[in-house]
Amino acid sequence: MKKIINDPNQVVNEMLEGVVKAHPEYVKRLEGFNVLVRANKPSFPKVALVSGGGSGHEPSHGGFVGEGMLDGAVAGEVFTSPTPDQVFEAVKAVDNGGGVLLVVKNYTGDILNFEMASELAAEEGIKVESVVVNDDVAVENSTWTTGRRGVAGTVLVHKIAGAAAEKGKSLEEVKAIAEKVNANVRSMGMSLTPCTVPAAGKPGFQLADDEMEVGLGIHGEPGTHRAKITSAKEIVSHLMEKILKDIDINSGEEVAVLVNGLGGTPLMELYIVNNEVAEILNEKGIKIYKTIVGNYMTSLEMAGFSISILKLDEELKELLDSKADTPGFKL
Repeated sequence: MKKIINDPNQVVNEMLEGVVKAHPEYVKRLEGFNVLVRANKPSFPKVALVSGGGSGHEPSHGGFVGEGMLDGAVAGEVFTSPTPDQVFEAVKAVDNGGGVLLVVKNYTGDILNFEMASELAAEEGIKVESVVVNDDVAVENSTWTTGRRGVAGTVLVHKIAGAAAEKGKSLEEVKAIAEKVNANVRSMGMSLTPCTVPAAGKPGFQLADDEMEVGLGIHGEPGTHRAKITSAKEIVSHLMEKILKDIDINSGEEVAVLVNGLGGTPLMELYIVNNEVAEILNEKGIKIYKTIVGNYMTSLEMAGFSISILKLDEELKELLDSKADTPGFKL
């Protein structure tokens, strides 16, 4: 295992300390907890957004704490759900009188622990709602899920629901908008390499030098199949066929595109992928309203990428365009 760390058991703690020291104008850490919240609490009683999950997906989720996105992010151990008490502390810290929306990826541990935290918050009189993101079209059930996994489309839920909250919309309205994003975003990814959880010390799976895994999850869960590595055009064509088959987007309609790196893929290759995505959408007469390329929902050092396509309406376009100012996402 080659990693630039100190103690495998301290990677999350030391990472969070590093984030705060790099971005004190954006975030602070709750003492004694793996929770990042905004450095300055909003001055009006807006809906607060909390998300989180296992570490190893940076900049998700702590990198999205800031204006126009999240109010708090909870970091579990690497690829491990945060505990209910950590989530509960985040909810208490960010509640500003407008209620709290929990944005949860569809993984069994996350759902159970965020639900328990929500129940604890309700006992404290805090109004909490939840949205479960399940944008992955690759597989219906997987190692850690019942139903579809939540992957990079979660970033677009953060962005758009966060913008709605910033505009002063009610908890019910912000939840409805988050659910609209989830209903209209589809994602699928692929990998050229496995990744290594520091505490495990060895890769989570093996791929031959000429193999790729198609449709895998962000923790390295199995995908739809393994195949010989082929061209960017052929890989993107396969992923886009699966995505567009799963959502009704007509010629003339508008979409947002997210080409997301998994941590170990150069931007050069992500832009090549994006070029192929744009060609396919243009051929179908689907209009690209906004394109986002970069590392947003990663899997440690995994080489690979995912594509997310979000079908837009006027409301979603306006919210997507709204200001976001966070360490990991600016618009």
